Amino acid sequence: MSSTTRVFVARLAALSVFDPLGDQVGRVRDVVVHFSSSQRAPRVIGLVVEVPGRRRVFVPMTRVTSVDAGQVITTGLVNMRRFEQRTSETLVLAELFERLIRVSAHDETFEATVEDIAIEQEPNRDWVIVKVFARKGSGGTRSISRLGRRRGETVLVDVHEVSGLQLEAEDQSAAKLLESYDDLKPADLAEVIHDLNPTRRAAVAAALDDEKLADVLEELPEDDQVEILRGLGRERAADILEAMQPDDAADLLSELSPENVEELLRLMEPDEAADLRRLLTYDEDTAGGLMTTEPVILGPEATIAEALAVVRRVELSPALAATVFVCRPPLETPTGRFLGLVHIQRLLREPPHAFIGSILDKDLEPLTPDAPIGRVTRMLATYNLVGVPVVDEDGRLVGAVTVDDVLDHILPEDWREERHEVTHGP
Repeated sequence: MSSTTRVFVARLAALSVFDPLGDQVGRVRDVVVHFSSSQRAPRVIGLVVEVPGRRRVFVPMTRVTSVDAGQVITTGLVNMRRFEQRTSETLVLAELFERLIRVSAHDETFEATVEDIAIEQEPNRDWVIVKVFARKGSGGTRSISRLGRRRGETVLVDVHEVSGLQLEAEDQSAAKLLESYDDLKPADLAEVIHDLNPTRRAAVAAALDDEKLADVLEELPEDDQVEILRGLGRERAADILEAMQPDDAADLLSELSPENVEELLRLMEPDEAADLRRLLTYDEDTAGGLMTTEPVILGPEATIAEALAVVRRVELSPALAATVFVCRPPLETPTGRFLGLVHIQRLLREPPHAFIGSILDKDLEPLTPDAPIGRVTRMLATYNLVGVPVVDEDGRLVGAVTVDDVLDHILPEDWREERHEVTHGP
């Protein structure tokens, strides 16, 4: 590096990262450090940088040429492999901030909460943690007075005057990690969680609310899904399965032993369990094995306005929201007789007061649950569809297969785990 520099990590976060030509590579999202009893001070080994596309990559400190003037300059060569945290690595922002520590300085010993970390480049060009900025007391940033000020005196102490800074895996702040990734979509958060070590992954999963964890599980590889589900209490595991899309929940259950499956199904709401029991009877390479039991279903007397209000629901995926399936009551699968379907484009072209029963597409031949995946894909491609109905031998709608379900099935099993290496710079 060009000169010795001390930097506080809180100020480093979100700084732009540039190559030598002045092109922006990304933004700093965290600092990676390594604790070792053989080192004089915890060593900074690199930065987590978010590059375009929200991919978070690792940039070694050996590739950083300067940290000054509100920016980070690199050599220009950045490995675009997604960052994978190792068990020996600690993330400063996600894991050390708000950490409860013990300080022995100025002839006194007291508890304090970490608010910032100062890193500095040594003459040998290594970067190390040198100072800890902390607030006396255990409340940290959450201890706020009625006047809006944080309580407790602040201190800036040498890292050697601090104990409890090094994290044990089971004691890391999962909530803080999630806070740093709060803006990620479930698929992107799933990538982050996938890269954590198993203990850390379990802690983060436990900290997520049921709906968010269900969304994330749907995006994870099967091995991670099973590992996380087994780490949850049985009651919560059943709640998570209820919150997942039925087809995804059924796929996850199919990876468990029959005894575990039955135990979880008994803990679920009877209606939810009945859907999953039905899905588990179908072969995974058939329409029944691919379908969801919760498509958008309305009766023929519903108006266009009502149908549009239903497909606007935020919890619906774009694929599910694209098609309304029209049936006689009951309107939960297995429904009454299937009458036809209406595409969202057609809904947008019709007057709001019209009945959806008057604009049905009745020409599409529904699939049966045992239809092979080849027939499903041909129907979607031939008629340019987003979703197709699946009916039983009595003509009742039992589910629908959407294009995202098919893609998930026909892609290689490890598609979620693919890594891409790209270089950036001259």
